[in-house]
Amino acid sequence: MIKGIGVDIVDLARFARQVERTPKLIPRLFAESERGLSVNSLAARFAAKEALIKALGDSAGVSWQDMEIVPDALGNPGFVLHGSAQAVLTRRGITSLHLTMTHDAGVACAFVVAEGSA
Repeated sequence: MIKGIGVDIVDLARFARQVERTPKLIPRLFAESERGLSVNSLAARFAAKEALIKALGDSAGVSWQDMEIVPDALGNPGFVLHGSAQAVLTRRGITSLHLTMTHDAGVACAFVVAEGSA
């Protein structure tokens, strides 16, 4: 059963300017494993985290670093949740997350589907 969906779009140029002006955003928003990626990949991951928050319904109790995006064995993106983020999913009965991300033509976009039992 679908428990929530979320989508987010990030302007790549604006995101790059924000990161350049405020370098502390990187450690605030991203898990250590994500920090060495290109600015376009970071923008897509930021969109994914925003989309996850929308799929959850709100961001109460969720830390940015607790939402880590990692590729599976085939290179497809997925979430690895830690701490508060995992606790929120458990409380809300979400057992599975589906994620797709892209960046092209000046934007990054992500879409999340959250599934769980009734």
